[in-house]
Amino acid sequence: MNNILECVGLSKSYAENSSKIDILQQINFSVKSAELVAIVGVSGSGKSTFLHLLGGLDKPTSGKVTLLGYDLATLSENMKCELRNKHLGFVYQFHHLLPEFTALENVSMPLLIRGNIATNVIREKASHILEKVGLKDRMQHKSGELSGGERQRVAIARALVANPDCILADEPTGNLDPRNAEKVLELFFDLQKTFQTSVVMVTHDAQIAKRAQRILMIEEGRLIESGH
Repeated sequence: MNNILECVGLSKSYAENSSKIDILQQINFSVKSAELVAIVGVSGSGKSTFLHLLGGLDKPTSGKVTLLGYDLATLSENMKCELRNKHLGFVYQFHHLLPEFTALENVSMPLLIRGNIATNVIREKASHILEKVGLKDRMQHKSGELSGGERQRVAIARALVANPDCILADEPTGNLDPRNAEKVLELFFDLQKTFQTSVVMVTHDAQIAKRAQRILMIEEGRLIESGH
């Protein structure tokens, strides 16, 4: 299996009041095809920062991140966006849906951005993935007309519609009540197996982490392999 995402010597620090704060230090990490990895750690340990660096949404202080062999730091912003659009999906704690658009339009967005796919093909793909997440009858509803659990399912459908190689998920059920969280998680893991998509999931929940094939912990800026 080839590595989808990889980082070497990844470090991130911030300057604050003439002092340097190290968030992440010399992290080496890789995720393989169809692998499900959980990243755990206490609040403020740098989990979300790590995910943003992996997705090229933030720049490291040192070290490098490669996506399918491409060093993100060497790419133009346009090339980086294109690579992300084709090969990465993102799911956040808060759904980040566009409120003026329907569920179908929100899910279609990653494919519309490409500009080279026929509208009927995009509609078919988006409809299909919304059916997969159990929202066949809610496609024409805007986010304000959906429940929290439904919105998060739309966000998962949006992340998967382009069939990315890897999904980066940041506390994807952290904003849901336990019953809805369990439903959304079951769906997420089922779809991960169906689509054979790699997932790097940040969570503070040990029970969620146990479902992953690998668990790693961020502690004092270091990434440590953890047992189940």
